[in-house]
Amino acid sequence: MASELVYRGHDAQPLDDGDRYTPKPEKRLVWLSRTVRYFLREQRPLFVLLGMALAALFFAFFPRGPPSGALHLATADPKGWRPTEPRHLASYGGHSYHRFAMDTVGRGFVGGKVPLGLKRKGLRIVVTGGAGFVGSHLVDRVIVVDNFFTGRKENIMHHFGNPNFELIRHDVVEPILLEVDQIYHLACPASPVHYKFNPVKTIKTNVVGTLNMLGLAKRVGARFLLTSTSEVYGDPLQHPQVETYWGNVNPIGVRSCYDEGKRTAETLTMDYHRGAQVEVRIARIFNTYGPRMCIDDGRVVSNFVAQALRKEPLTVYGDGKQTRSFQYVSDLVEGLMRLMEGEHIGPFNLGNPGEFTMLELANVVQETIDSNAKIEFRPNTEDDPHKRKPDITRAKEMLGWEPKISLRQGLPLMVTDFQKRIFGDQSVTAATTGAGTGTGTSVGST
Repeated sequence: MASELVYRGHDAQPLDDGDRYTPKPEKRLVWLSRTVRYFLREQRPLFVLLGMALAALFFAFFPRGPPSGALHLATADPKGWRPTEPRHLASYGGHSYHRFAMDTVGRGFVGGKVPLGLKRKGLRIVVTGGAGFVGSHLVDRVIVVDNFFTGRKENIMHHFGNPNFELIRHDVVEPILLEVDQIYHLACPASPVHYKFNPVKTIKTNVVGTLNMLGLAKRVGARFLLTSTSEVYGDPLQHPQVETYWGNVNPIGVRSCYDEGKRTAETLTMDYHRGAQVEVRIARIFNTYGPRMCIDDGRVVSNFVAQALRKEPLTVYGDGKQTRSFQYVSDLVEGLMRLMEGEHIGPFNLGNPGEFTMLELANVVQETIDSNAKIEFRPNTEDDPHKRKPDITRAKEMLGWEPKISLRQGLPLMVTDFQKRIFGDQSVTAATTGAGTGTGTSVGST
């Protein structure tokens, strides 16, 4: 039985056009591909040109990014982020095994030039040991990471309200995954008291910690800066010390966990550069002082200042004729930043070539704090270098850097910080009054 199609619409049943022939419309531009023909239909080219014109107008009137070399924190709190001291005296510091990171804008776009009309990429910078002495000052102008072995949370608390600031409590001996553009690797205790307390931990931080940070730099394509030390020269036979000097070292002494650890870190850094094409920078830091130093860390400047403020004798080890060179922490931070943003690998000596014996340093502390402070001699410590003075010719020529703050200028700033932490805020006011009358624990003019 034949089936029948029944039309159930409400309108009239359509006519049977089965016998009518309707030719297909002729295709236009058949010699073009289907994709091109689709693009040309329905005035699509007109809309594309209109979009390009709008984009050109937008970029013509959109403000350009900051000039090269300018550091700008897009959302930084002007009260909580900027240093309270004058820019040339701002403090910088830190060494420990932590990390904290934040976004910054400008200052050296690592990935190349930025097209005109576009804002510069915000750099994500990590500073291992950022809660320590030098690291905490460095993050006043850039970023941080720390585990608080020797670092102090108080050194960075003024950044806690900054939305661009991130603190990660982490030990660099353990791997970490981050997306960063630059790595300032400062993590390691730098005081003899601290690195002798746990020498195995110290050398693990220098070797395994540096390996982890170099591995991170390799994975994400970040530039890596190693903060090495003048201790790699050991007890030098060359004076002053230049970067090409290989040193006079004791590989099995009580200080070797730090000295040899830093030498190994330099080796690893250069091997990653040569073998894995990691962008690296190496700084050899000489004795540094300033606010936020640990009060009882055993280093000579902090020892003398704390002892003078507490009315204790200044302890001089040996005959006091050993020499050191002392740079203020803001000078060091300026050097580190110039090195990171420059094109030279290094190593570079970063230090103040002004040379003082320990007795001369004790005299400056007496002049600055308490002229009646006594000096007490004690047996010298093992492997204590006899002379230490940097030759900074390379840094002057290649980085355009040299220290600006003399010992007599920088020491009073450190004294004010130590007074506040040892005695509290009231002592600073009392000391200022005492300085005017010639009595009390005063910060004397020099």
